[in-house]
Amino acid sequence: MTQRSATIIGGGVAGLALAVALARHSDWRVTVLEQAPALTEVGAGLQISPNGAAVLAALGLAPELAAASLRARAVVLRDGRRGGPVLRIPLPADGAGFHLVHRADLVALLAEAARAAGAECLLGAQALALDPHGPRPRAVLQDGRTLDSDLLAGADGLHSCLRETLLGPARPAFTGQVAWRALIPGDPDDAPEAQVFMGPGRHLVSYPLRGGHLRNIVAVEERSAWAEEGWNIRDDAEHLRTAFAGFGGPVPGWLAQVRDPWLWGLFRHPVAPNWFLGHGVLLGDAAHPTLPFMAQGANMALEDAWVLAAMLCRHADIPRALAAYQTARDGRARRIVAAANANARNYHLRAPLRPLAHLALRIGGHIAPRAPLRRFAWLWEHDVTRAHPLP
Repeated sequence: MTQRSATIIGGGVAGLALAVALARHSDWRVTVLEQAPALTEVGAGLQISPNGAAVLAALGLAPELAAASLRARAVVLRDGRRGGPVLRIPLPADGAGFHLVHRADLVALLAEAARAAGAECLLGAQALALDPHGPRPRAVLQDGRTLDSDLLAGADGLHSCLRETLLGPARPAFTGQVAWRALIPGDPDDAPEAQVFMGPGRHLVSYPLRGGHLRNIVAVEERSAWAEEGWNIRDDAEHLRTAFAGFGGPVPGWLAQVRDPWLWGLFRHPVAPNWFLGHGVLLGDAAHPTLPFMAQGANMALEDAWVLAAMLCRHADIPRALAAYQTARDGRARRIVAAANANARNYHLRAPLRPLAHLALRIGGHIAPRAPLRRFAWLWEHDVTRAHPLP
């Protein structure tokens, strides 16, 4: 059989994971187009749960993940105002595990693996026009180059060029929430735990990165005013400190160290009704943008990449492979997106529900501390590498 080729738009987690899977486990020739001049991302933390870690392990990257991350021991829900614990959810010490990793470090290890497997990564390559129709879809780059291949994969995120080509302009709805993110110096002696400080109409998540030398902060506030959607908007740190002035525990000390945080509005995008057309296909945020309240964006991207590669290896007919991929992924993606939407409400409860809910969590935590983890066993314990093995 003639060697098939894939052009992947986007050099983030989804695109690079697909590049590794196709280049390492099949005879596909892979080219990744990344519009940035380097395969790096603005600093931020990620939580890789067992379902995502299983994909990295199957790609042969478990040692690299372990070296680049901290293995999380627990998730601790805290009362925002007092800072005290409401519920501690211990995480398993065995199995694939939960990992706290800098986004740039995950991208770097995937990029290195993709290149080692034979994939070509073109930097500063912005796609201006995409044509997914026919057996040889085409990408036209800003510099005038054209790339024809057997598959065009859109892993280009929230504002995907290929998604717009397939489905038309997006019509996202503002959630009434904005989020700040920041990195501050950390303490290597801090426990590797994800902490969630819950308050009326707002919450703050924090965890250590890079051996504890950095601390990641994501803070979400309900806001009636519209905010621009985008990751790279700078804000005054005083706005963040003012929004969380009533929070206690370590939060004031953390926020005092924040300089020039990033701010973005949270918008709800529908899951794509169709993930493919012709020989063009979407994965990751391009297919199913999700709010960050289940920490599943990167994990879903890893799952997508694996399943798409598996279907492409299983079916010689590319449209049939793409249809099988959407069938395998659509229902699960929708369930995760819905769970993330629900978590946003749970973290922001106001009186009189808030004290009652916290009391119920405390009592439940004493009786069955692992019950919240078992509640999401459908999410954490799902292993796409076993359900859809690659050759």
